[in-house]
Amino acid sequence: MNYIEQNLPEAGDTVVVGMSGGVDSTLTALLLKNRGCKVIGVTMSLWDGSIPEIKSEKPIKDACYSPGEQEDIEECKKFCAEHDIEYHVIDVQKDYKKEVLDYFKAEYRAGRTPNPCIRCNRYVKFGALLYGIKKINIEYDYFCTGHYAKVVRPDSGIFGTDVRPYMIAGALDASKDQTYFLYRLPSEILEKVRFPLATMKKSEVFELARQANLKAAEREESQDFIGEEYFDLLFADKPSVPGDIIDLDGHVLGRHRGIEHYTIGQRRGLGVAVSYPVYVQSIDAKNNVVVLAPNDALNSDALIADDFVWPCGIEPDGEFEAMVKIRLASKPVLAKIERYAPQEGESFVGKPWKISFAESQRAVAPGQSVVLYKDGVIYGGGIISKTL
Repeated sequence: MNYIEQNLPEAGDTVVVGMSGGVDSTLTALLLKNRGCKVIGVTMSLWDGSIPEIKSEKPIKDACYSPGEQEDIEECKKFCAEHDIEYHVIDVQKDYKKEVLDYFKAEYRAGRTPNPCIRCNRYVKFGALLYGIKKINIEYDYFCTGHYAKVVRPDSGIFGTDVRPYMIAGALDASKDQTYFLYRLPSEILEKVRFPLATMKKSEVFELARQANLKAAEREESQDFIGEEYFDLLFADKPSVPGDIIDLDGHVLGRHRGIEHYTIGQRRGLGVAVSYPVYVQSIDAKNNVVVLAPNDALNSDALIADDFVWPCGIEPDGEFEAMVKIRLASKPVLAKIERYAPQEGESFVGKPWKISFAESQRAVAPGQSVVLYKDGVIYGGGIISKTL
């Protein structure tokens, strides 16, 4: 199947640009302005001060949810003023707390490994933010961000239908691929979404930003949704419940300080003395135990996932093969995707699917997302429920 890349905004179009103060979104706004578009910059206000600000002599890295948010807003405001760009700050703090922070904590406390960026994109950045723009009566032709991805449409229908949905495809710079974070965006939202950096490499973005004397080009890039210094404070609303750390045979190796502090595949900070390298192999929330195992025991041949999203909500009509990613940094691997019949005692969100890998995958983590690709285009994805 062939895919048609959707055109970028043209001169005269009104374009809202989601701005964070970083180099990608700042250059996106400038490129569209230079293209002759009427650009309106918007920034999400996320920080609600619900956890105390840390005072430290060492510099604290910037993050999405950070008390340094106001500095980012001031930088965006200054840039927009210098380039005659209308600018607004949209308060989405309540939505962010509910959809990202509360979800993040609940998942970790259930022994799962959530992905806050995927949740934020679906419900906040491309959800609450767009609703906030509508509330202040901003009409626009396109909404653009600095993500490294592109919007395409197939030249024929998918899954045996005649529907040609808007879909997400990879950008030119594969090393900066962000499609994994965007897989839950509905096709109807993608119709007016564009990613102007899709055909550029990160090195080119920095070079253009430096040529334009953008201060954003000097900033260290933010990689986390919350700084590690704030992680324990985020979970301070409830006391952690210590429990046993065991091996695969049930032998107690030590004590953990609360399952929310551990993730599948983790090796450092386990606090146990074992004569061979061990990693977190699984987390049993029901019995409040963390299970450690040698590296080879972390391999899985298949997984069960649920809570799927499909382009335009159209489910496949049978089993098929696709390339899949089980985390952002993992390499795509060929897999067979087929319906899964729930066993006695199992419950799922929506219809579950079984995904069998052509090559075993390491540290498959329940709570993370599995994203399906065909020809470099996202065909769907769901939340990992369990491994096989």
